[in-house]
Formats: sequence, C-alpha cells, structure tokens
Amino acid sequence: MKTVRLALTAVTALAAASVLTLTTADAQQRGHGPQAAPQPKKVEKNFPLGKNWIAISLNGKRYGGAERPSFVLDSQFRARGFGGCNTFSAVAFPLRDMGIAVGPLALTRRACDKATQSAETAYLSALRYAQKWDIINGQLVMKGPAGELRFDRTF
Repeated sequence: MKTVRLALTAVTALAAASVLTLTTADAQQRGHGPQAAPQPKKVEKNFPLGKNWIAISLNGKRYGGAERPSFVLDSQFRARGFGGCNTFSAVAFPLRDMGIAVGPLALTRRACDKATQSAETAYLSALRYAQKWDIINGQLVMKGPAGELRFDRTF
C-alpha cells in the first residue's frame, strides 16, 4: 500500500510539473509571464569616408616623429596616403559587419633609409591585408593577418 501511495504521489508530481511547464511555455508564447531578455541589436557602423587618419601604432608599437603614415578613403572608394617614405593609392571597399577589402597598392619609388623602408613595408602590409575595422574611443582600428593598425583622426 505504501508503494502504491509513493507511485501515485510521484505520478501526480510529474503531471503537475508537466502542466506547469506547458502553462509557462504557453504564457511566454502569448506574451505573458517571464521571457528571455531581448538580444541587443548590433549597430552597424559606417566607415568614415573622407576623413584623414594618421597612424599612431602598429601591433602596439607607437609611431613617432613628423613623418608618420597616414591615409584617407574618399567617397569614390579611393584610398590614398603616405607610408612613411612614399605616397600610395589603392581601391578600398568597406564591407558588411565592419569588414574592409583593400586592393593592390600603387606606390611612388622614393629612396629611403633601411629602417624607414622596413617600417613602411610593415605599415603598407597591415593596411593592404586589413580585414576588419572599428572606431574605438575615436580611434580607427584596422585588423588583419599582417597586424593591427591604430589611427587618430587629423583635421
């Protein structure tokens, strides 16, 4: 008799839990009762076309001096700038989800010392192979397999 009572109690509890679960799910579908928190909407940023940017660092190493690399991307998707020794131009397209595609670079052929040339090559590689961009605390950050570039806006 005791076993039958325990079995009936367990079946009753299980049935009550099922009804409660169904009632809660039904209430949530109808807009009543507790619901999952709404997911924040992802804000799609627009690439800052027509703004001049001067490099402040590459992979955390700060640029110094007056001849820092820079660039601008105009509304016709033409990027042009200064690499530290030579000027350059390229086609660049902002993509969805803050992606970017930079085409092959056209460079002037000015002679520079070895250290400047090496720094320019590293900068241009990071810029050319950048895949993502973001604006963080007013700085433009571009990332890709060749490194992370950070820029300040110039006026």
